[in-house]
Amino acid sequence: MTDISKLGEFGLIHHLTNDIKPKNSSTKRGIGDDAAILSYKDKDIVVTTDMLMEGVHFDLTYIDMQHLGYKAAMVNFSDVFAMNAHPKQLLLSLALSKRFSVEDLEMFYSGLRLACKKWDVDIIGGDTTPSLTGMAISITCIGECLEEKAVCRDGAKDTDLICVSGDLGAAYMGLQLLEREKSVYFEQLEQAKKKNDKLSLEALSHFQPDFAGKEYLLQRQLKPEARGDIISQLQALNLHPTSMIDISDGLSSELLHICKQSDVGCRIYEKNIPIDYQTAVMAEELNLNLTTCALNGGEDYELLFTVSIGDLEKIKQLEDVKLIGHITKKELGKILVTRDDNEFPLKAQGWNPLVE
Repeated sequence: MTDISKLGEFGLIHHLTNDIKPKNSSTKRGIGDDAAILSYKDKDIVVTTDMLMEGVHFDLTYIDMQHLGYKAAMVNFSDVFAMNAHPKQLLLSLALSKRFSVEDLEMFYSGLRLACKKWDVDIIGGDTTPSLTGMAISITCIGECLEEKAVCRDGAKDTDLICVSGDLGAAYMGLQLLEREKSVYFEQLEQAKKKNDKLSLEALSHFQPDFAGKEYLLQRQLKPEARGDIISQLQALNLHPTSMIDISDGLSSELLHICKQSDVGCRIYEKNIPIDYQTAVMAEELNLNLTTCALNGGEDYELLFTVSIGDLEKIKQLEDVKLIGHITKKELGKILVTRDDNEFPLKAQGWNPLVE
């Protein structure tokens, strides 16, 4: 393994990025100067930034560097797609402790570049700095859309239809699965150390977690996909959402964001919430309420959006999109209608990283 100090900051940057060439016409100059140069005409520009901290947002016990690079990029692309825009440029900043090698960073960049290749995004710069506590990732993503075509959270109106892409809760179940296997491993390791059981310690060095039949859940947690395909479908149908948000903290939290900023209420139906079979099986195995997991799990990175009721026929043409409810007047509240037609206030129970 190659120590990063052997290359130095600028040598490392050159090593990781020297063959990166811009693909977008809006990228006039990328990596190599004090700042990138971008050029736009007759377009609106969206900019988003996201920070991921080791031990808070990711655990290197069960995500490798390549998957981490891919996921870090997709998380940002998802925010751009949620504005009805397309990502075009990306800036990456990394804080790294001494335990990381050049080869670790090569794997991280391979994942990052794979994600960028999928959506034709240019890596145009960033920064690296030492860290005393592990790894921190900060990505800024720049996107573009036609003038006046960006979609925000504040445009939902009474009678609008509420739609969601994909399925919900799988990423959360993937996380529970990974945490369970991690706990099993460390419990066995601790017991072997206490007994000084060399045979068990040797066996644990080849420990293989039990993920059979749960591959989809792991994929949703470790390799999420930003839903740019949904944006392309919307644009092909000339269908303009009235509001939109990506589902990073859970369906409940995101829908309440739309309701608050649009000053409206909502009704969604439990029977319409899309859930994958593997998610349902895992919830039963862990004795968790399936609907609660789908509403509050987070990290699905699906798109939640509202459209005018007059666009119902167009909605039916969208692939992998489910109609789950409708917008109401504010005074009617934010309601979840259960399978047996009971009504409950919709509550945000999604993950909050600032709360212990």
